[in-house]
Amino acid sequence: MSFFRSISSLYRAFTVIVGVCIGLTGEAAGGQAPTLPTSPVLLPPFLAEAESESDHYIQGPFLPDVQGARINAGKKTTLIDFDGQPRINGNSYRQALAQAPGLILSEETTPLVSIGYRGLEPHRAQFTQVLKDGIPIHADPFGYPEAYYTPPLDTVDRVEFTRGGAGLLYGPQPGGALNYVTHRPRTDRPFSGSSLHTAGNDGYYSTFSHIDGTRGRMGYYGYLNHRRSDGIRSANSDYTLTAWLGRLAFDATTESRWLLSLETYEEEHGEPGGLTFATGPGAANYHVDRRAPSRRFDRFSLDRKGASLTWERDLPNGTLTWRTWGIGYVRASRRQTGGGFGFLPAGEAARTNTIERQSFTSSGTEGRFRRDWGPARSHAFSAGAQLFRSTSPRTDSRGAAPDATSGALLAKSSRDVLYAPVFVENLFRLGRHTLTPGLRLENLRQRVRETVNVARSTAGLAPASRDTRDTVPLFGLAATRDFGPRSQWYGNVSQSFRPVVFTQAVPGAANQIVNRDLAEARALQWEFGFRGELTPGLVVDASAFHLAFDNQIGAVTLTDGRSSLANVGRAVHRGFEVSLRRDIPLHGSGRNAGSLGLYANALLLHARFTEGALAGRTPQSAPPHLVRTGILYHRGAGLKIGLTGTLTAAAFGDDSNSEPRRIPAHAIWDLTAEWRLPGAPVRLISGINNVFDEDYYNRIRSDGIDPAPRRNAYLGAAWEF
Repeated sequence: MSFFRSISSLYRAFTVIVGVCIGLTGEAAGGQAPTLPTSPVLLPPFLAEAESESDHYIQGPFLPDVQGARINAGKKTTLIDFDGQPRINGNSYRQALAQAPGLILSEETTPLVSIGYRGLEPHRAQFTQVLKDGIPIHADPFGYPEAYYTPPLDTVDRVEFTRGGAGLLYGPQPGGALNYVTHRPRTDRPFSGSSLHTAGNDGYYSTFSHIDGTRGRMGYYGYLNHRRSDGIRSANSDYTLTAWLGRLAFDATTESRWLLSLETYEEEHGEPGGLTFATGPGAANYHVDRRAPSRRFDRFSLDRKGASLTWERDLPNGTLTWRTWGIGYVRASRRQTGGGFGFLPAGEAARTNTIERQSFTSSGTEGRFRRDWGPARSHAFSAGAQLFRSTSPRTDSRGAAPDATSGALLAKSSRDVLYAPVFVENLFRLGRHTLTPGLRLENLRQRVRETVNVARSTAGLAPASRDTRDTVPLFGLAATRDFGPRSQWYGNVSQSFRPVVFTQAVPGAANQIVNRDLAEARALQWEFGFRGELTPGLVVDASAFHLAFDNQIGAVTLTDGRSSLANVGRAVHRGFEVSLRRDIPLHGSGRNAGSLGLYANALLLHARFTEGALAGRTPQSAPPHLVRTGILYHRGAGLKIGLTGTLTAAAFGDDSNSEPRRIPAHAIWDLTAEWRLPGAPVRLISGINNVFDEDYYNRIRSDGIDPAPRRNAYLGAAWEF
């Protein structure tokens, strides 16, 4: 029944928003076709100060054709401006990604985030490039491509999401690129800041305080963020997070700018384990108590430190950007052994635990260059190169108690990656058409070497090692055709690939081997669509896409009982995306002007494995449809109110499509508000998440169902100076 309720809610919400948009469009136009400017302008522009490679650039629902040293023409892009909605509390990605069709959130109650892309596995966004200010933030983008860290959304100015052809802009992964663009020092005053404190259900407390300004040629920006919560489960569901950043900008408003950033991020959380619908001894049954833990001793911690230096130079006919960075991760976990899917650990195995510690030390430097050329400088050439190095030692131990913090060494390995890609692209403008061919040459070396493996030694085997070198050319082509003065057709096709990760290169189990011809997975995807501002204030983007993902890696059972990692799978993901946004002026002018924003977007997805042992089944977290819709009200900069809805069809939490791992359809609505008190430097924020108290989950782990929060509320106040 929940599926049909979701379908009904989906239909009603989408048709109401579309109907209101169309009706208000006709009213705004006075029943006549509006007069449009003759120059091809896709978006209603407004300016952002000193927060990109160039000092000012157009923001809107899509990224501009040329942005700093990058070329976006012909690629499907989404720009999410956080200033256009009430302040997001507690890194709520359901609200942050509400206007980004194609991204599928696997929700959890820890600070960690899992985001899928058009049916690709969402765990830690491992199939998507995830960047902050253009710098990759995965633990290791190739050997361990999991994004454990995400910046506090309080410091994020906007999110830029590039689909498909992002493989040529940022890296090889097939799932597009998600770039967090964070705040830079303000340049209009020497000193300013704010301090926000928020409290909510389940012992939730958050504070975010920042200062920034510019004195002479030097600007500064710094923040401190602390969050903690007892969690929604009755035990072992707590988390604590503390992060700070210091940033200096030199000559921020000139043609040559420097930016230095230092940051830390530390968090620890409990892992209360999953639930089940099964009954019997030791079962943590969802229907009996969705708050009960099945693991009381499992813990996870992350310690991340980073530094970066960026130089941006505006050239007479282009721009030059250079970044260099160093990042250190320590990821540690300890987990009780024994148990099963939603069952408590029992027996002799429950007396021990596994203790895992992985360190990631990486450094990189990257330069990007763009030069405009040809008649009237209408064409643009862009090129870039990167040099990246990471080392990642790992140890696994066995503790003698469920909560042990140290134990006997089981495995030890060293892992390192050397990466040196080269990228080139050229935008040709041919009247009303653009054509952008591109090439990215991936050069990757990965080495994994075990020094200790007790399981293999017990079986009479030596520790394993693997040294791989990949040189992979990736090609892409993007094109546009202006259709009227404010709209265009666009299309692109691009290649991408998925390198063999550390645990596939050298699996830890003694009974698992690796095929000698194991190769990286490959993907080819294309997209064709239409986007533009049909009438003033009404923006639409609609496209069809096709993603073929070949040579996926999986385990094959051999005749001697062992398993072999081999290229076994092919999956095809195809579908349709559409988004509408309508901005309606309501009353007043200047600082007291009121407006109403309506949006709706939908992903219609058909994803199937077509080859291998899973042929005919649906990839995990690939619902046939996902609709997001909402209403945003503004009155100047002093009052913002938002009602957002996320309506998701049923899906599976595993690739095998087992019934215990089915994720039911669900519809979640959130109400948020932000209000600046008149005449006072105080801003209030409040919200109710899951307004209608939906009982749902959309994340399933190997240890069971991970329940999502029921209705909860928060209230906060910020002092601004």
